[in-house]
Amino acid sequence: MTAMISSRLHESTDSLLRFAMRADAVLTGLAGVAALPLVGWLSEVSGTTTAIEYGLAAFFIGYGVVVLALAALPRVAAPGIAVIAANLIYTVATVAIVVTDVWTLTTAGVVLTLATGIYTLAFAELQFIGLRRMRRTTA
Repeated sequence: MTAMISSRLHESTDSLLRFAMRADAVLTGLAGVAALPLVGWLSEVSGTTTAIEYGLAAFFIGYGVVVLALAALPRVAAPGIAVIAANLIYTVATVAIVVTDVWTLTTAGVVLTLATGIYTLAFAELQFIGLRRMRRTTA
């Protein structure tokens, strides 16, 4: 049995992409769950409203569930591209929120918002590397 598992893992070409998607899903979902009891404090510190913070927490939880489900699919190339795109869109959105001052963020709010953008950009890059590695070995 060990030989079967080891050979299957050794032959896997999508392991980095799948791992990066799962890590992204779990960490983002946990951030959403952790934010729920802190919504009042987060809105006060960041300059947003509690409605925005509840919405972001719900989005993070939902995103985590969806990406975890996508990472469990037999083929992850196309879902991986969608997750990479979503992460890049989120990164651009965080910069746009700060630049346009749509939420009138405090300094802490700007830092927290841009930190989430950096987080999503880092995961997009890791997932892209996994996608490239997967495509290189199958080509």
